[in-house]
Amino acid sequence: MRQLYQKIDPYLRLMRIDRPIGILLLLWPTLSALWIAAEGKPDLTVFVVFVLGVIIMRSAGCVINDYADRKVDGLVERTANRPLITGELQARDALKLFAGLGFVAFLLVLLLNNLTIAMSVVGLFLAATYPFMKRYTYLPQVYLGAAFGWAIPMAFAAQTNTVPTVAWLLFIANILWTTAYDTYYAMADRKDDLHAGVKSTAILFGDDDKVIIAILQLSFLVVMVLVGSQLALSSSYYIGIAVALVLFIYQQKLTKNKQAAQCMHAFLNNNWVGAALFSGIVVHYAMS
Repeated sequence: MRQLYQKIDPYLRLMRIDRPIGILLLLWPTLSALWIAAEGKPDLTVFVVFVLGVIIMRSAGCVINDYADRKVDGLVERTANRPLITGELQARDALKLFAGLGFVAFLLVLLLNNLTIAMSVVGLFLAATYPFMKRYTYLPQVYLGAAFGWAIPMAFAAQTNTVPTVAWLLFIANILWTTAYDTYYAMADRKDDLHAGVKSTAILFGDDDKVIIAILQLSFLVVMVLVGSQLALSSSYYIGIAVALVLFIYQQKLTKNKQAAQCMHAFLNNNWVGAALFSGIVVHYAMS
């Protein structure tokens, strides 16, 4: 058993199974969209497929990210111990694992309707190409928001076989939120990224980083209020938004000195933002 664990451990770390924050940040908006699309009663098959799909595709995204960054991760202190850097795994191992995870995700989506299957191709493209964006643009965090958020219109397609306006509002909101919290993440690596020649919003925003993050956070909340207004959601939803606002203020205060550890803590804190908003949506439909 120990030998088996030692053999699969590098693959698990390559998929970041030991660091589930990425799964949660992808899961909360996906479940929120699914709950809204289903008016609080999601189809069981759709629910299971999307939960498993989130886990698999986030893992696949981490794998292809490490493949894309295999020549620069060794220059960044936080990523210097990743399996492709230490030699525990080779580049071909990452590509095989990515292909396998993508295949399993596609088998899952085959359980859903044709619209969702067609949209899944776009989702796979976004996941596969995101890691390479940091070489060509200072806005990879925006691209990540689109990659993470594509599950939102897919959830509506799977549940209702349509993609209404509210789905795209939630998609836009997710891009704003993801750009904000992933900029905190990038701020923690800014010095190393500059040395490695990697681009990010943290580098682009420079000294105005926190101000722009605040604008993104407020814009996100405004769009979420528009969603609530369009759907005539109850006070529980707006309590969730209020909690998110308090958490955003806390993140701004937490990163006062822009220390790497503070920025990483602020990034991680966004798990509770997603949880608060989802909880507000669940309570609304449970009480309806």
